[in-house]
Amino acid sequence: MTPMKVSSSGTSRAVVAVAVIVAVLGVAAYAVYAASGRTAPTTPSVSFSTSSSVALAPLISYSADAYAAETTALLTGFSQSTGVPVAPVKSGGSFADANQIAAGAPDDVFISVALSATGPAYLKSLSSNWAIGLASDQMVLAYSNSTSQSSLGGTIIAKGNAAAKSNTTSDWNTFFTSLTSGNFKIGISDPVADPAGLRGWLVLEAAGLLYSNGSQEAYVTPLLQAKANVTGAHAAALVAPLQSGQLQFLFLYKSAAVADHLDFLSLDRRVNLGDPTLGSFYSKVSYKDSAGVTAGAPIILCITVPLSSANSSEALQFVQYVVKNSGSLSSFGLQPFSPARLYSNVPPPAPVTQLVSQGLVAEAGSIP
Repeated sequence: MTPMKVSSSGTSRAVVAVAVIVAVLGVAAYAVYAASGRTAPTTPSVSFSTSSSVALAPLISYSADAYAAETTALLTGFSQSTGVPVAPVKSGGSFADANQIAAGAPDDVFISVALSATGPAYLKSLSSNWAIGLASDQMVLAYSNSTSQSSLGGTIIAKGNAAAKSNTTSDWNTFFTSLTSGNFKIGISDPVADPAGLRGWLVLEAAGLLYSNGSQEAYVTPLLQAKANVTGAHAAALVAPLQSGQLQFLFLYKSAAVADHLDFLSLDRRVNLGDPTLGSFYSKVSYKDSAGVTAGAPIILCITVPLSSANSSEALQFVQYVVKNSGSLSSFGLQPFSPARLYSNVPPPAPVTQLVSQGLVAEAGSIP
């Protein structure tokens, strides 16, 4: 692929003749926004300096729905550190978010849990063709008290725990065969809109490959035939039905299960898509839907700045802040990368190159 040149830095939204007026307007804009009464979790305070003027409008961000709390915490810390006003995060499935941005929805920062969603395949001409991987996550099988308190639910949970302890093919096969038998309603969000749903199916395919004589469809087929899978726009929308007992299990990110105080069954690392070193193995399974064929890949939370950003200078400042504060993501159940990982099809902008030169980010390949 021939690299494309992109602008190395953003520009402010307005040019103001007198610096004092800029400062006054910036403070006023932030005061108005702060008066709205919105609050959010905070990140650990660290020193962060910036020479850029304050944006005249709040920074707009889209985030994968499962990571809205993490994004809100980082935005709050950034605003408190720099004085840059931020708007409440908009969240949904990463694929759906990317489609909205590509269709013209205003956005300065995009935090996705699918690396491919930051590239031209989803952001189209608005992709900046670079993204920074911040942390890894893994798929788990979440359940609620209503599941564990039923006899059938308690039995399958016991089988899952036994398989996780022994990690033998026979125990895992017993577990997945029971799970997909049709006796349980399994939540798997819409794979076209939400990577969590796509990954739910990939988990089942990887499990079949490993535990059922190489048959990727061994657990997928009976689940579909029994019509026991329950879908939703995104995984977060299925948490309430899980808690009320309409579902017995839900394929969910570990960090989301932790945030929602859900019990969960851990899965073999060869199946849970949570080990960045197993990318070649994960790619052996793939899922086909209306969006095309998607191969399995490690789960990586990443950040980028779309080319449509109206506050690109401030957005890149936020990227720097996030990288320097990525360790705080561990409190949400994520595994932060150290250093963070740069995926790029083009030379990245100067603020990102600076992070590389400081050893805070390391080149890790291209965006698919």
